[in-house]
Amino acid sequence: MDDPSGPLDPGGHLAATASDCVHCGFCLPACPTYQLWGEEMDSPRGRIHLMSQVLNGTPVTEQVTLHLDRCLGCMACVTACPSGVRYDELIEAARGWPERAGAGAGQGREEQPGTGRPLRERAVRAAIFATFPYPKRLRALTGPLRAAQRARLDRLVLGGPAARYAPELAGSLRLAPQPGARQPRLPARIPARGQRRAVVGMLTGCVQQVFFAEVNAATARVLATEGCDVIVPPGQGCCGALSLHSGRAAEAARFAERAIAEFERAGVDAIVVNSAGCGSAMKEFGGFFARAATTSPGPGADALAEQAAAFSGRVRDFSEFLAELYDRDGGPRAERHELPVNAAYHDACHLAHAQRIRRQPRDLLRGIPRLNLTEVGDGGTCCGSAGVYNLMQPQAAAELGERKAAALRATGARLVVSANPGCSLQIAAALAAGGGEPVAVAHLAEVLDTSFRGLPLTALGVGTG
Repeated sequence: MDDPSGPLDPGGHLAATASDCVHCGFCLPACPTYQLWGEEMDSPRGRIHLMSQVLNGTPVTEQVTLHLDRCLGCMACVTACPSGVRYDELIEAARGWPERAGAGAGQGREEQPGTGRPLRERAVRAAIFATFPYPKRLRALTGPLRAAQRARLDRLVLGGPAARYAPELAGSLRLAPQPGARQPRLPARIPARGQRRAVVGMLTGCVQQVFFAEVNAATARVLATEGCDVIVPPGQGCCGALSLHSGRAAEAARFAERAIAEFERAGVDAIVVNSAGCGSAMKEFGGFFARAATTSPGPGADALAEQAAAFSGRVRDFSEFLAELYDRDGGPRAERHELPVNAAYHDACHLAHAQRIRRQPRDLLRGIPRLNLTEVGDGGTCCGSAGVYNLMQPQAAAELGERKAAALRATGARLVVSANPGCSLQIAAALAAGGGEPVAVAHLAEVLDTSFRGLPLTALGVGTG
């Protein structure tokens, strides 16, 4: 008998999840794209309506795909929803539909090549996912990128026709980090300072280890200073977050299996992650593989799902891990040196909404003498980074970046702190584009590391004037 739910939803899990939405509208004011355009189909409940239509057999057209692709995946609607709708599961699945089922997914329909994205968009996506999850390939592109920046070609592109006809290229140059001091690769093991309190694995990531090596180095130093042996598995690679959140399930599964195997061999107490999007995905591995085992059962599927669930249970955000360590083992060990600065903390969406972690980063910042923490008055709206969203949807991302920059400047802070490097890039670019007094942007690990080591504020890019 044919599965009545169709090829896109074997077992009917997605249809059941979509039916949980009662279209109450609580998600509307929380949704950044609805704030931008006021369009029902660019709200969570509007997109769920589109998803339900597709699951009932409506073709995945370019118009349907347009509204699905405009979603940031920020999960603010998940926090706002009184019915507990798992919108994250729905949008992750729906992002893969345009390449899979141009004819829709209702009963009696067979999966066909998708027609939901133009050839140009498919080519751009293919280029991104053939590069970003692979550190060696990404590192090979840094030379030409640095050369373009030194020759000021980035400014030429941003102000020329490319900004109109190749917005993805213009967006990537706008967001590309400026050249910095080359960081040596982390050793496979960084020993704890003083008495050892824990043995932790650390995710170095894909984009992270190429463009944010200094954040990884700061993270390792902080963990070691607080009494942790830090294990950095050399073969870990990409965790699969970019692929998972973009609907590339098979690709995400390959990356995830490799990451799980590498950290299993490392034999660590916890896996510490300093990138909110990566941490969110890794905590989802258990559910992701469990759903795969249900919809596509095969040899070893159940065992892999159990292994993934155990792995996800040991994943901790950097701030979350430190908070648990302090609660369990007598509080902080490292001395905090003062950092006399007004700072604003930006809630990364995949930390605040997906992982529900808000208090821990703020507590860590408040523990630094003379650091005055100011709240941002925009309700934690997404900055527009959202994985590769600011590359695929540069205009919408730029508008959200402008709003975030204005909200941050309104605080009067000279330092903006985030727990997600992608957010840091997006915010720094938006602040620079808007002009005004310089505002430094740093990762939480960098701020703690600066305080632990007794370095001046200039180490974080904060001017002395």
